[in-house]
Amino acid sequence: MFFYYSTTIRKACSKGFTYIRKKCRTMIIYNVTVKIQNDIHDEWMSWMIQKHIPEVMKTGCFIQNEMAKVMVNDTDGMTYSIQYRCESMDELNKYFAAFAPKLQAEHSERFTDKFVAFRTLLELI
Repeated sequence: MFFYYSTTIRKACSKGFTYIRKKCRTMIIYNVTVKIQNDIHDEWMSWMIQKHIPEVMKTGCFIQNEMAKVMVNDTDGMTYSIQYRCESMDELNKYFAAFAPKLQAEHSERFTDKFVAFRTLLELI
């Protein structure tokens, strides 16, 4: 199911700026920020890319994912933002109810005391 809303976009033209209305699809971003300790970093990165992220995507709740390094100077670990995009809150709630507890537990058990994480929800506008 797609949710649509109207947004106003400013468009440059030869006589100045005009404003146009455009229909856009609502996109929800489930962002997980993880700081991983240096001594386990390489193992964690391999596990995330080869196992965890593919398992999250196999749930069918998300249509896209991205991982970015957070650019901070920190000597005791590296921080990453893992973003999963879904098309509705219904899909995200399905993920939270049916899949998240098991996947988060696997991460916590494998990397106990080696990471900190927090999650945020974003709406792409």
